[in-house]
Amino acid sequence: MSCIRGKHAGRFRSCMIALCSLLILTTTGANAYSDPIWSTKLDDDLRFYQTTEMGVLIAGTEKSLYALDSETGEVLWRRRNMRVDQTDLAPVVGTDLLLLSYEKSGGTRMEAVDIMTGNPIWRSDKVKGSIMHLAVDPEYELVALVIVRDTKGRVREGFKRRPTIHLLSLTDGNELWKRELGSEVEMMPSRWSAKEDEDAVYTLDNYRPPLFLKDRVYFFYDGVTSLDARTGGERIREQFRVNEEGLALTEADPVWDQQYLYTSGRGRVRAILRATGRIVWEAKDLGLTPELVLAPGVLYVRTGGQFTRLKDGEVVARGPYGVSAIDPTTGTVLWKYRGADKGNTNIALPDSSNVIIADRDDLIVIDSHTGKARSRTRHKIERAAFVLINEMGQAVVGGRSEVAGFDLTRLNEAIWRARHEPPGRGLLRTAIAIAARTAALYFRYGGVATAVFRAGGVAASVYQLRWSGLASRAALPNLTDLATGSAREYIGSQFKLYGTSARVERARRSLEQPRLPNKSTGVPVDVEERLLDRLDPAGQLDRLARFLWRRKQLSVLRGEFMYFYTELESGRGLAGVNLNNGRTGRAIKLNDPDYRLTTDEAAGRLFVAKGNSLLAYLLTGG
Repeated sequence: MSCIRGKHAGRFRSCMIALCSLLILTTTGANAYSDPIWSTKLDDDLRFYQTTEMGVLIAGTEKSLYALDSETGEVLWRRRNMRVDQTDLAPVVGTDLLLLSYEKSGGTRMEAVDIMTGNPIWRSDKVKGSIMHLAVDPEYELVALVIVRDTKGRVREGFKRRPTIHLLSLTDGNELWKRELGSEVEMMPSRWSAKEDEDAVYTLDNYRPPLFLKDRVYFFYDGVTSLDARTGGERIREQFRVNEEGLALTEADPVWDQQYLYTSGRGRVRAILRATGRIVWEAKDLGLTPELVLAPGVLYVRTGGQFTRLKDGEVVARGPYGVSAIDPTTGTVLWKYRGADKGNTNIALPDSSNVIIADRDDLIVIDSHTGKARSRTRHKIERAAFVLINEMGQAVVGGRSEVAGFDLTRLNEAIWRARHEPPGRGLLRTAIAIAARTAALYFRYGGVATAVFRAGGVAASVYQLRWSGLASRAALPNLTDLATGSAREYIGSQFKLYGTSARVERARRSLEQPRLPNKSTGVPVDVEERLLDRLDPAGQLDRLARFLWRRKQLSVLRGEFMYFYTELESGRGLAGVNLNNGRTGRAIKLNDPDYRLTTDEAAGRLFVAKGNSLLAYLLTGG
């Protein structure tokens, strides 16, 4: 009898534990996951890993380079005896190619690799160095590469190198022209946590990437340089110091319309006639201008803000702080708003009548016609770093550990607020790094892009095929810079296939049965563990079609969640806040998360490294 009572008592206790767990999840509104849905062990500790547009994870260890299916964790291919840094490879945006720079037999070479099979499409021995930035001209199938050699050194201020520009054909790797930049430029370390006796890899993430517009390619490293895309001949050359001494991204990313390219530098904003390269007008004495937003009939300029200091990664404020409006045709300054306090954020445009920014204390709504403040609302966010307009039309102000949403029709108090403190002072740096990483991922998937495009007609040609490592490396701890650049980094619908997947797409359009992927490209290479080799023809086609479908899903995806490293009910982990409603809808238990973590929102996966294993956690709920 006592035995029966014991069994009933045990069953009752189990039920109560399950019920309490359910209540905890219900009250927090979060779906908590502690076990990965897949774990793949590689041949050594992971040095880096990053996602791509095709849903392929690229991972580098001390011994090999891998490509994995982000949905299942299966190894798609492996290149043995290849130790590369993350700056030695770059996905060619808008294509299924991966550029890979590596040393072999005492020489340096570059390959364009089919991201699905690891097969080289072409190989060149003319490009030597690490890949900093690239831009793609899809119409003429060209890629402009910005390459720097000897990029390792102690973390310090004043690390300088001279970039080299190569213009290559995407189809065969033929080099059309090569050009060295006119001077050395200061570079930014990829991380600041390096020990004093360790080298860090330096990047050009403190500059804006190059840009193709029609038959010209523009560069923004030591001023503004415009080159003929076919010949490399110089069209524009205006040299000036880019970035304030020791700070990153103090000059704006350029914007453009059908006639003009708008740039900033030395406290000025310039309009350059695209047809001739002539400077049409200059607006002077504006101060630091880290952001330009082009709306119908007006160019908005943010002055001052928060910037990353190169020597230590700290975020510092520089003024004067405010917003200016300029007539984009004449350069006339229509108004200047200088009422922002220290450390203003990026600009958000909810409609054609209002301009929104936040400063250290307030959410500020500015009349777009007069430049006068319509309202100032205390946001109560510690170290506010960004403002955006969510899918509900609310203004969202965020910082490193807190976000709050405001109804723009009654700006008296936040309508929702979510705060997740780091789990202890000793883990503050980890929490800051994770906040920057997850913020970069949110912005990449359209958080701020929706805010900018919502104005209607804003920067209609804003999406171009450009790449910098900032989104994948996320070394920058400054959330304002990440928010500012996000609309221009957004993944678009243009996509050109060069590898095995091209056969599947051609077959889909013609409704014909394609031939099997050709394992030989004419370029010898040692690729191992190629998944497609182990699948039958139907399985190969199904797998390739699934990757293409995921890429199309990515082009229409809109991000919803931002993650914070905090103390959960069951231990440390990531709390995912839905920025459309403020609910903490996701919770993933990770006692010791990797600050390099990344996500694939199309597949609903979050990836972290642990030693020599790559783990994936499910992202669901809301």
